[in-house]
Formats: sequence, C-alpha cells, structure tokens
Amino acid sequence: MSESREAERTIRALHDARVRGDLAAMCSLFAPEGEFRIAGASDGKPISVDAKSLAEFTPWLSMMVKVFRITNYDLKTEIVDAQRAAVLWHADIRSRITGVSVATELVDMVEVRKGLIVRYNELFTPR
Repeated sequence: MSESREAERTIRALHDARVRGDLAAMCSLFAPEGEFRIAGASDGKPISVDAKSLAEFTPWLSMMVKVFRITNYDLKTEIVDAQRAAVLWHADIRSRITGVSVATELVDMVEVRKGLIVRYNELFTPR
C-alpha cells in the first residue's frame, strides 16, 4: 500500500472512531511516541492541548469522548502527500454536559508512519 493511501486510510479510521466515540479505536491509531495538539476557541474561551505521547494524551481523548458527541460529520477536503495530510471537515459538536451543539469547522494536519499517527495537529473554530 502506498504511503498516501495508508495515511488516508488511517485518518479516515480516526475520524470514524471519533464520530463513534470509540476511545480504544482512536488510541490504536497513534504511535506510542505520537504528538497530539488541539487548538481553538469555543464560546469565546481558548482551548489548547499539547501532549507528547499516547500515554500523555489518552486522558484528553477520554475526556473528549465523554464530554463531546460529534454529529453531522462532513469531510470537505483531504490532501495527502505521502505521509502527511491536511483535512478540512465540519461537524456539529454537542456537549453532553450542557446539551449545547455547536457547528464547528476543523482542520487536521497529520503525519502517519507505518499506519500509525506520529503527529496530529487540529485547529477548530465555530462556523
């Protein structure tokens, strides 16, 4: 399988697991030394996560799955060049705590090696 196809398959599997809220499936797609960053703002409040390993960011992923539900997922654009990809997607993100749903635009910049994510950067903003 080509590097580009492998990266595309891995990213789509991550998005699928995220929409399902499947923490184990999400974690299985990251290399143990993978980097994970998320930055954005919601309700005027900045949100930032910067973790340097799967062990460090698994609690963040767990919290995301417990607190937020993704619906109306829509992959807009996916550009894959060998091991690196940029993905634009839209979704409604609903807080299980407040019940509020926010239409959100997200951009993922991902690096995949041997079928595992080694670098994941996500930027998001309400639409």
